[in-house]
Amino acid sequence: MNPDSSLLRRVVFASALYDFVVTVPFATPWTAEAVLANLRSVHHALSLGGEPLPAFTSAHLFFVALFGTIVTLWSVVRLFHPTAFNGAIDTAGRALFSTWMVWALTQGATRVLVGFLVLELAWMFAQGGAILGSRRQRDGIPATAR
Repeated sequence: MNPDSSLLRRVVFASALYDFVVTVPFATPWTAEAVLANLRSVHHALSLGGEPLPAFTSAHLFFVALFGTIVTLWSVVRLFHPTAFNGAIDTAGRALFSTWMVWALTQGATRVLVGFLVLELAWMFAQGGAILGSRRQRDGIPATAR
């Protein structure tokens, strides 16, 4: 069987589409500033725990836009090439991003991050599961052994 099964390709594509939609607003300093202001408002409106996002300086916004640009470009790569290899790299990246979100939360960051963390973990498990399932199918492991 082809290691890049139809299901795997659809899951990698869907995770890339999610990343594209979520990160494009972070890809410029101006749009990132607006998104961060909205997240700050959500924190206050819902009286969430943790420290609210501070006002960002131009140096902060540079790094946010750098992140937004890189993740947006990475999502475009996966939209055009939703392969097992790209999905596996992305799954590892999601594990790392999730780790840094958990770290930030333990350090007192705004609980707005919990929403991002839940979605990050959901995509990590969905994509990782599709990759493992495709690999087992390719290796001929029967469904009962899964």
